[in-house]
Amino acid sequence: MTIKWKIALVEDDRRLARAVATGLGEEGYTVRAVESAGRGLDLVRQWNPDVVLLDLMLPDNEGPELFEAFRAETDAALVGISARSSVSDRIAGLKMGADDYLTKPFALEELMARVEAVIRRHRGKGGSKLTSGDVVVDLSEGRARRDDRQLSLTGIEFRVLAALMRSSGQLVTYAQLAEAVWAVTTGPESNSLEVHISRIRQKLEQEGGSRLIHTVRGLGYRFSPE
Repeated sequence: MTIKWKIALVEDDRRLARAVATGLGEEGYTVRAVESAGRGLDLVRQWNPDVVLLDLMLPDNEGPELFEAFRAETDAALVGISARSSVSDRIAGLKMGADDYLTKPFALEELMARVEAVIRRHRGKGGSKLTSGDVVVDLSEGRARRDDRQLSLTGIEFRVLAALMRSSGQLVTYAQLAEAVWAVTTGPESNSLEVHISRIRQKLEQEGGSRLIHTVRGLGYRFSPE
């Protein structure tokens, strides 16, 4: 089962951003790119990425302090991208919350290796588990359980459940589910998605379990343990 890790790219060099987004997309990652610190902070709050690639010289803010601002908003792995290559800059960034630091110019292959490495490290820190109420989704193992009961989910069902739990308590629209699960913005017809949701509900609610996935008619779904 392939988990489509979400990467937020905060980079004002459009040519570089396109190259990075294309390369990571070809490797199976889901990438969203923005061009300023302000929009980057909005993106991590709303989208909950797994990795943030952060340029440290943005038009509205710059410097290692950016790591501190982003770390206050997200538990995602933070990888700095900067033309500043001094040891003092790298140390300052790491002290302010960076997980890794890459200096420009860099090879795309090296960036991908760094991304894979920080994802592995975050898995090891337990960041690969989503927990809401009595449901636990282990992203690194591709398994889900409710209480002590293992859930037998298909690959699509697993990704749908994980996408809903990432935004537990909040509305997840049809388009957001499509992007998280199928890496497209249009996705399947809503009735096809309803079939997957119905099957997940049946598996979650065996043995009298309460309903956790709620339909917001015409908009999408909300996962809520209450």
